[in-house]
Amino acid sequence: MLNAFCYTGGFAINALAGGAKRVLAIESSAPSLEVARENVAANAVDASKLEFAAADVFVHLRALRDRGAQFDLAVLDPPKFAPTAAQAKNAARAYKDINLLAFKLLRPGGLLVTFSCSGGVSADLFQKIVAGAALDAGVDARIVDWLHAAPDHPVALDFPEGEYLKGLLLRARPAP
Repeated sequence: MLNAFCYTGGFAINALAGGAKRVLAIESSAPSLEVARENVAANAVDASKLEFAAADVFVHLRALRDRGAQFDLAVLDPPKFAPTAAQAKNAARAYKDINLLAFKLLRPGGLLVTFSCSGGVSADLFQKIVAGAALDAGVDARIVDWLHAAPDHPVALDFPEGEYLKGLLLRARPAP
């Protein structure tokens, strides 16, 4: 399992608790990685199956691709790339880049869980960006589920911009 932008390790810890054989968790923030290590220690998981990489995710994903690394599951949970619609164009490039790299790192039939918390990128635009990344990666990706904020993160009726958390669960196969 690949956990890119792992922050404090939530997805990595849950993957280990769920039986993952090996987890690579990448994060550029040293303080976040320290908290992630503390969180691993506080949970009943086998820390020997977890490797933390303190690295720029974009650079590290390229290095993994160049080495031919492969994963059954990849989780992309980046920070906010576009707080407003004005930054959407640059954010779209960043989202496409990480999703393209993740698709290239998946084994055939692998799962990609990809998120955006950018208010400037709509769910529709995010899906189009990820679709473009799949096309460029040469994979046939199918949506297994649309992911949204949990009920403890309600959206005010008069503030639709509050619905900024979005994600896709995708299964990727080589394109025909």
